[in-house]
Amino acid sequence: MFDTLIRKYKSSSLLLRFIYINIAVFVIIRLVGLVTFIAFGTGSIALQWVEFPSDLHQLLVKPWTIVTYMFSHYGVLHILFNMLWLYWLGRIFLECFTPRQLGGLYVLGGLAGAVLYLAAYNLLPALESQKGALIGASASVMAIVIAISVYRPNYQIGLLFIGGISLKWIALVTVFIDLIGIESGNQGSHIAHLGGMLMGLWFGLSIKSGHDITSWINHCIDALVSFFSKGNMKRNAWKPTGGKSFNGHQESKKKNKAKAKEAGSAQSNKSQTIVDEERLDEILGKLKRSGYGALTDEEREFLFNASRKR
Repeated sequence: MFDTLIRKYKSSSLLLRFIYINIAVFVIIRLVGLVTFIAFGTGSIALQWVEFPSDLHQLLVKPWTIVTYMFSHYGVLHILFNMLWLYWLGRIFLECFTPRQLGGLYVLGGLAGAVLYLAAYNLLPALESQKGALIGASASVMAIVIAISVYRPNYQIGLLFIGGISLKWIALVTVFIDLIGIESGNQGSHIAHLGGMLMGLWFGLSIKSGHDITSWINHCIDALVSFFSKGNMKRNAWKPTGGKSFNGHQESKKKNKAKAKEAGSAQSNKSQTIVDEERLDEILGKLKRSGYGALTDEEREFLFNASRKR
């Protein structure tokens, strides 16, 4: 069963992977909470290791919580509504943007929510004497909701008992609810939501002007993944070789391989250009026949990269 879940996770889209991660973390936190309640009569000790603290001293001790909090939930309704929002609006987002942009905006929205939350609790007179902890993907989800609402404000979705409604009205109502919610209870969460919304607004306006603000965070994530995936190779590079790998024979083989690679690079680049052009014509034909929604994630990313190169 576990192997089946792993295969399903690996074959799923980035959007579904984020949902699976949130659900898995939720289950682990609740199971730990059940065990600690039965054994010691206390709540889940896992929460204190994943929730984002408002206290700066605690944050210095647990800096990783600025990331873990945006993948963690404790309430059933909390994770249910967040994942429904993420799935519904995330699918609309992917009609216009790539999975990498969705992933980058999810992280940026969570970071923006955490920063605004921390600033509010340490700078606002109404909150500076209080302490709190932030948990949930709401800020990340709000960033995606606002971003697609700014980019496609007149896109309509059907709501139960209401009918078709444009994304711009959903965004405005959501912002209004969080603004008036600051005065009531749970001020920190509403402030964090606004941080995610501001990041979504920035993304939507920037992408219209031809600038993608998620590119830098995706490069950072790529570098981090590459660093850890190549850790073993780097450690092996420091192992003594006894000089054998640096003799003249080995150097000669390396030079010959380099020359052969250079000789074939021109022909390879020419062939690759022809293949890319044919692939682009094929995708554009499909786009003309069936619309953007019919393209796969891979085709959308190829089209996006091709447009940037041109």
